[in-house]
Amino acid sequence: MTTAPILPSTFDQEIIRCDEPEIQAELSDPERLEKIRSEFEEGFRIMEPVGPAVCVFGSARTRPGNPEYEQARRVGAGIARQGYAVITGGGPGTMEAANRGAKDEEGLSVGLNIELPHEQSANPYLDIGKEFHYFFARKLMFVRYSWSFVIFPGGFGTLDEMFEALTLIQTHKARPHPVLLVGADFWQDLIDWIARRLAGEGRISPADMELFTVCDEDDAIVANAVRGFPALPHGLA
Repeated sequence: MTTAPILPSTFDQEIIRCDEPEIQAELSDPERLEKIRSEFEEGFRIMEPVGPAVCVFGSARTRPGNPEYEQARRVGAGIARQGYAVITGGGPGTMEAANRGAKDEEGLSVGLNIELPHEQSANPYLDIGKEFHYFFARKLMFVRYSWSFVIFPGGFGTLDEMFEALTLIQTHKARPHPVLLVGADFWQDLIDWIARRLAGEGRISPADMELFTVCDEDDAIVANAVRGFPALPHGLA
């Protein structure tokens, strides 16, 4: 006698079928709603006192001594010297470097980490830290509490964060924060593709190409990151 396969009972289960135990243990909708609500409440609670801040995104895989790591550390220090907090994803690599730079200058260093199947530990250079379960709750905190975004080379997560910020600015769901791409050699192919296939084919407006700026020099990155900081304390409309 054969046993019929157990089919996913919801569309959510279908699209996230996985062997991870935490995914197999499906929450009910009310349970999930409560978990989401608690993440938002805790995030707002710990972030409210942060004050003016710049968010730095980048790869978790860079190491001390790598040019990107060392530049992110210098940029984090420069932001802190201007009196701004540094917010990152709280993990290793470029995130650690920016937090470390802020700590070098006794600035406020914030890390918003994420639970992953292969655990990403928080870096040791944080004054304020929180681990999120939901990416969308974490990204809301990045946008709400950051005036600008400094984006170093990275992988899927970094690209997701970059396009999230650009989409919110383009659609006027967020104020026009500076979005700075660090590393012209890394970003140029993507920028050329956006110009050719998106702007060139009318999928975005030509003006959308001005939503971001490429910066490679430390002083220019810091100056642009804090440029035009408004009286309003937070960025999300």
